[in-house]
Amino acid sequence: MTKKGDRFDVDAELTYAEHGWTQSSRAPAGYRVARHRVVVGEGRDAFSRLAGGILGWELHRLAGLNVRAQAPRAGEGVHVVPGFGFGRLRLAAPCRVVWVEEGTTRAGFGYGTLPGHPETGEECFVAVLEPDGQVYFELFAFSRHSNWFYKLGGLVASACQRLVTRRYLAAARKLASGIPTDA
Repeated sequence: MTKKGDRFDVDAELTYAEHGWTQSSRAPAGYRVARHRVVVGEGRDAFSRLAGGILGWELHRLAGLNVRAQAPRAGEGVHVVPGFGFGRLRLAAPCRVVWVEEGTTRAGFGYGTLPGHPETGEECFVAVLEPDGQVYFELFAFSRHSNWFYKLGGLVASACQRLVTRRYLAAARKLASGIPTDA
């Protein structure tokens, strides 16, 4: 949620040219790619819980990220700043939602990096209800380190990225299962 006094640089430009490519699971040359598709539940209720959790930022919170968002729900053009770490050691990752999909069998969004993000690229989070009733969580991203500092610490930055991805996968399972999120 947006707190009083929060400011978002609404004029900030995305830091890469390939806007919206994650919606079709495409990645430009020269980027690292992360592609995950895991079964997290079964049935319409599991799909609805997962889709709501993705679109309402709960997936990010359950993954252990602090979330400052311009709106309580993902929408095209909405700015969001997920944060990783504690206090002054928190790493902010400003993004803007570049696409949203809200269908009866697919729901999710993709966001792109803004200046100040340690990476350059795009990432998407999608709930999918297959005809057989299986519910999948899909995460697709393309990225590269944004500057020399993050390139220098590339192993640490990549390890942090893998950790957050594992947390997203666990959070998606929890959301789809209906386990209370405060448990």
